[in-house]
Amino acid sequence: MKSLFVDADRNALIARLGRLTADTPARWGKFTAAKMVAHLNQSSRMATGAIAVAPRRSFLTNAFMRWLVIYVVPFPKSAPTAPELISTGDKAEFAAECAELHALMQKLPARRNEKEWPPHPAFGPMTGKDWGALGHKHIDHHLRQFGV
Repeated sequence: MKSLFVDADRNALIARLGRLTADTPARWGKFTAAKMVAHLNQSSRMATGAIAVAPRRSFLTNAFMRWLVIYVVPFPKSAPTAPELISTGDKAEFAAECAELHALMQKLPARRNEKEWPPHPAFGPMTGKDWGALGHKHIDHHLRQFGV
């Protein structure tokens, strides 16, 4: 499984992010490119514990289901997300949002060996390995949403 903690995997995502423009149309969903990148920033902040997201009752807190969703099955298109992770990014902020995502993607690997990680609102307690894999899968999903 690819991970944000693997340099080659992370660098490939960063290269794809560099091909995204504020005017790139989405293939599905309601996000603009700027709002999608702002959403990824909020998700990355959640992974570092910089923002708290209220837990949701979910069948995904089951260890097997968490593993299945993080490591095996693809993310569904237009799946619901926590309101705390929906940002108001706009075209004018696109470059700043991309720069912030790049910085956050470089910051997360420094935490790879930490024992304490914030819980995920749907998956519950997660390890650093889980966060690295989920982060990569989530960013990849949204870059595919915009064809990059």
